[in-house]
Amino acid sequence: MNGASREALAAGRESLDALTDNTSADATKLADELAAVTTLLDREVSLRRVLTDPAQSGEAKAELAQRLLSGQVGGETVDLVSGMVRSRWSRSRDLVDATEELANTADLTAAQKAGALDGVEDELFRFGRIVSSSPELRSALTDKAATATAKGELLRSLLGGKANVATERLVVRLVTQPRGRSLEAGLESLSKLAAARRDRMVAVVTSAVPLSDQQKQRLGAVLAKLYGREMHLNLDVDPAVLGGITVQVGDEVINGSIAERLDEATRRLAG
Repeated sequence: MNGASREALAAGRESLDALTDNTSADATKLADELAAVTTLLDREVSLRRVLTDPAQSGEAKAELAQRLLSGQVGGETVDLVSGMVRSRWSRSRDLVDATEELANTADLTAAQKAGALDGVEDELFRFGRIVSSSPELRSALTDKAATATAKGELLRSLLGGKANVATERLVVRLVTQPRGRSLEAGLESLSKLAAARRDRMVAVVTSAVPLSDQQKQRLGAVLAKLYGREMHLNLDVDPAVLGGITVQVGDEVINGSIAERLDEATRRLAG
């Protein structure tokens, strides 16, 4: 997102945070209702265009949202969505993306309140690795011929009782409502969103052998100093790196593996 949409999303995040800071607010219920609104806006193209039409006043768009949603979702969700459509959006599609992000954020907030956010971050990362290493599972979860119900049941059989309830909810929603994204891209987005709940960046660390607790703490401290923010480490083991580690933060890769140094030496000899 850029321009007006980025500002509108930031305002929506602030409104959601204000709601969920209230201990009486049910973050999980908010997540379900915002997800339902996302589905509605994704399906009804003409509706989202009207709700983001810059030629219409913000108040008129808010009143339309209130008429449509009142009685369908709770008052807190109605107020949140009404506030969002009062804002200006660069593209109508951005409103759908923003509503979906707030639904996911609400689930992550519930996990954070329960002291389970770290576990959810790790589970999302591990599930992504499982999917990438299992073509059969990925095929089953992305099969366009399979129903959303069947995919949801498969995921619940895999994750139910084994993963945090927030992890299960987030993954089921992603798989059953992909909205044109790849499964890998969706899981990466969720992982980054989880890290953002603590204003942390995510570093994917690949090593030949598991890192010790001391090594993890030292690496986390070094990366936090380098990037100026707390860093969440997603750890992966791959004997192919032959030693050392590789660290990926966003699009930047810090490669300290022996394999990379051997490849570099080979390239120099060949040159």
